[in-house]
Amino acid sequence: MKGYNVVHPIGWDAFGLPAENAAIERGIDPAEITTCDPNFYKHTQDIFLLLHEHGLAYQAESLVNYDPVDKTVLANEQVDANGCSWRSGAKVEKRQLKQWFLRISEFREQLLQDIDHLAKGGMWPERVLAMQKNWLGKSQGAQIQFSVSADKQIARKSVEVFTTRPDTIFGVQYIALAATHPIVLDLAKEDPKLQDFLDIIPDLPSDSKRGYLLPTIRAINPLSTQESAPDSSKDPLPIYVAPYVLGDYGDGAVMGVPGHDARDHAFWKHNNHDTPPRYVIAPIGSASKDAPTDQPFVHPGRLTSQNGTFSGQTTAQATKGIIKLLQSNGLGSAAETWRLRDWLVSRQRYWGTPIPIIHCGSCGPVPVPRDQLPVELPSVEGHWLKGKAGNPLDGAHDWVNVSCPKCGEDAKRDTDTMDTFVDSSWYFMRFADPKNSTTPFSPEAANAILPVDVYIGGVEHAILHLLYARFISKFLSTTSLWPEGSTSNILGEPFKKLLSQGMVHGRTYLDPTNGRFLKPDEVDLSTPSKPIVIATGDVANISFEKMSKSKYNGVDPTTCMTKYGADATRAHMLFQAPVTEVLEWDEQKISGITRWLKRLHEHISSSSTAQLFEINGDNLSPKDYFLSAIETLEKSKITLRGIPGSKSSSVTPLDLTITSIQNDMKLWRSVQQTIINITEAYSKTHSLNTIVSDLMSLTNLIIETAQENQSVRDTLRKLNAVGGNHLEKFKVGRIKHGPC
Repeated sequence: MKGYNVVHPIGWDAFGLPAENAAIERGIDPAEITTCDPNFYKHTQDIFLLLHEHGLAYQAESLVNYDPVDKTVLANEQVDANGCSWRSGAKVEKRQLKQWFLRISEFREQLLQDIDHLAKGGMWPERVLAMQKNWLGKSQGAQIQFSVSADKQIARKSVEVFTTRPDTIFGVQYIALAATHPIVLDLAKEDPKLQDFLDIIPDLPSDSKRGYLLPTIRAINPLSTQESAPDSSKDPLPIYVAPYVLGDYGDGAVMGVPGHDARDHAFWKHNNHDTPPRYVIAPIGSASKDAPTDQPFVHPGRLTSQNGTFSGQTTAQATKGIIKLLQSNGLGSAAETWRLRDWLVSRQRYWGTPIPIIHCGSCGPVPVPRDQLPVELPSVEGHWLKGKAGNPLDGAHDWVNVSCPKCGEDAKRDTDTMDTFVDSSWYFMRFADPKNSTTPFSPEAANAILPVDVYIGGVEHAILHLLYARFISKFLSTTSLWPEGSTSNILGEPFKKLLSQGMVHGRTYLDPTNGRFLKPDEVDLSTPSKPIVIATGDVANISFEKMSKSKYNGVDPTTCMTKYGADATRAHMLFQAPVTEVLEWDEQKISGITRWLKRLHEHISSSSTAQLFEINGDNLSPKDYFLSAIETLEKSKITLRGIPGSKSSSVTPLDLTITSIQNDMKLWRSVQQTIINITEAYSKTHSLNTIVSDLMSLTNLIIETAQENQSVRDTLRKLNAVGGNHLEKFKVGRIKHGPC
């Protein structure tokens, strides 16, 4: 409507676990559409080979997350806070497997720094950016080496820990190791009780306070030998195995400071409740610098008298001094660590893009030549009929067994497929050049269309799809696919603006006695505000929850459209809540929308083609519009037959009441303001609910002023296209041809 060429596609990712699991349930082959089309995933494989050529796709042995239900490996981002699979809900196991990774860590600094760019002007939601920043997890601190004393010979003589608070080193009271730490695995070979503890860790919550004290080893504080070191720091430190320590963060070891870390405090109280926490940092300006409290003091402050030569220094001062001292003695150094790990993309499933690698006994992993892409999935019809999970490609011998592209010897295809998020990490770029059979897109198309101006995606994708899309986009912007010297996307960001839509929640009824979700036929809704449980006569509790089958609160849109019409249903959805917030679906409130649309329909049906005067004031200022109206009146004689209250059949322009002119000016101003408001809502704020309310107000004013103006009606028709397509088409006919 504003003269721009607009690409407005719908993303449809058909590869992945959900589609494959649905196929297994139904005993049919997964449906084919979009990302599972070989003409599409040919380019996904091409991008994988590009990453491989740049050293960003690699295979490595790693302790990975394994879903025992879906029988496949998961990325860290696909495991929730409780250690369960994002899709099946199963408790995830840790297994040592050889897998394919994409080196997203190579771009971590760019991904972090450019968050500030995305935050400008509120282009991306703060919540999404905060989640990405937290997931990237850059931490500045120190790497510190604690020597280990042992009753028996062990392979490692020291433990390295990373800490963001080196100023608390004199408050260390224990060392905690991850279950996968080499020292733990070594000791477990001769300690059955330790092995028993390791066996139950997968069933413990991630924040479990349980620990296992390693009886034969102790750690030594690296600064305990300093002449000024306090006596409390010279005691050997107990070493625990703790479920809360992550094996892939830092070195799988942490220094426990109960006095200044909430998690360490809880763990210490649970495992060593007789020994009080040691407090070595006090708030700046506190009356007593050494007074302990019941809770850990976790903020920066001033070091107490139990810190040797560092006593009295601030956290910032002591941090620098302690790192310098550790470094001079070869016991530590300044360091940074990241929470982000490389993206694990291989899956032991059928329904995904085949990894274009051939494994040769002589040559190793060999990329499939580009002229042989796509590597298509073979037909495995029998697999779906058996209803089995796992990877049927392992048994597709005719497909697996091939010749090495390098030496011609017998070789095997890689039977893993790519995570579905690899496909969706770049699909939006394909819309820039969808007919290109040679490359994913041409540099010219990228320069013309990309990056995406407005992208709509839920907040649930913050650390999955949206982060992966940023990574792949930044990588591709460094390749020949992107036009050299292009200024359209210097930072390589995929989306200029992100709009995270809110969820639609449905009315949910719960049994007040046991909290059970009730089906609609279990509730008497004679009085909607007071639903009664039919079986007991109790008043049911009402809440609004995310629509789901298990809560019996889903709404079939076709039922609503049949009852109220598509226009009313659409406008009601837009009007109920801002697009970025939760929408509580309440069908009872649709009556206001239906009244508006009915009133608008009746007005159009009964509107007359007669009009006092016609001014096209779209591009006029208020003053120019008013002068044009007066000029038009003076040049014509206005017939007032049929106008209520008129006693004369004909009057001169000067006889026209000032009220008529005022009404016209009021209407004109309202039209111009509505145009401004709705244009702003479409292009900047995306507050679609205010568009509906503005249209309601304008409709009311048009009817109240009884002004017949073709320009006003045309404008109302255009503005109303957002929520009333069917009504808009009807109005076109009415406006063009008048009443029947």
